[in-house]
Amino acid sequence: MSDKFKAIIINQDGEKFSREIKEVDKNFLEGDVLVKVDYSDLNFKDALILNNGGKLVKEFPRIPGIDFSGKVVESNADNFKEGDEVVITGCRVGEISHGGYSQFAKVKKDFLVKLPKGISTKEAMILGTAGFTSLMCAFAIKAREEILLGEKVKDVLVTGATGGVGSIAIMVLSKFGYNVTAVTGKMDKSDSLKKLGASSIIDRKEFEGEPKLLGKGVWDGVVDTVGGNILAHAISQTKHSGIVAACGNAGGIKLSTSVMPFILRGVKLWGIDSVAVSLKRREFVWSQVPNLIDFNLLNETIKIVSMKELLDIFPQMLKGQTSGRIVVDVNK
Repeated sequence: MSDKFKAIIINQDGEKFSREIKEVDKNFLEGDVLVKVDYSDLNFKDALILNNGGKLVKEFPRIPGIDFSGKVVESNADNFKEGDEVVITGCRVGEISHGGYSQFAKVKKDFLVKLPKGISTKEAMILGTAGFTSLMCAFAIKAREEILLGEKVKDVLVTGATGGVGSIAIMVLSKFGYNVTAVTGKMDKSDSLKKLGASSIIDRKEFEGEPKLLGKGVWDGVVDTVGGNILAHAISQTKHSGIVAACGNAGGIKLSTSVMPFILRGVKLWGIDSVAVSLKRREFVWSQVPNLIDFNLLNETIKIVSMKELLDIFPQMLKGQTSGRIVVDVNK
């Protein structure tokens, strides 16, 4: 392989923050396994990092991109060999180590998961951290009946439904046989949400205003991708023994609620972290993908961009102007 390749480099020089596509030498990379990257993606965290480092990147220069998929070309690890197709999500690549907005990446062996048969590197990034998080949220909801031995889950709410996490969560939860209600501020996307598996759509406006300490119990489970006031409303409407899986903060980091839903209804607020997840758990989640994800359907909701196009599109995500998944073809 050539020692030179293209990557997005972010840098901080005093007050000046920069982002540009540069030619990089492979000696710039550090790790156990060298991967020829096929695809990366755009998550909200990526957009924050591309914008100004997002207070997440402490050392510069840095190659951002928290996810990538591709093929192993060199390995110092016994469990990976040349030609293996691999995926990485989270693990703080793109933050404290170099990430996936690059034609090559080199990472610690413990970060990588071999792709299950039947999943392409492109499909892996159609999911990425968003899809991985969606699956983690869905399994948290399912825990009510499987781990906690509670009543069967019937009605589930998904907030931020047109986003990357929300849209895939709808698909997975509907595959579990649940009635999924989607909350969105983009009512013009109702048809596509129903195609993914939503049985009904609620306008986000209904979750504005001051939430009740205890509203009418409606939901057996909630996947909240937004946080803030919408999460407070969702908690107040959760039935006895319901599980609320919280994974996002685009709507705010503060939560105005009380102990009442938790001590009177036994509601469980389950925080979903998709970064510091054990390898065993990562491998399990990825092993379930072929059974739960309809990529033919998701292909209709994705947009594939080059690294150059990515630099133009990430501000739209910060403004809430994107929907579905954005996949980055680093070789385009």
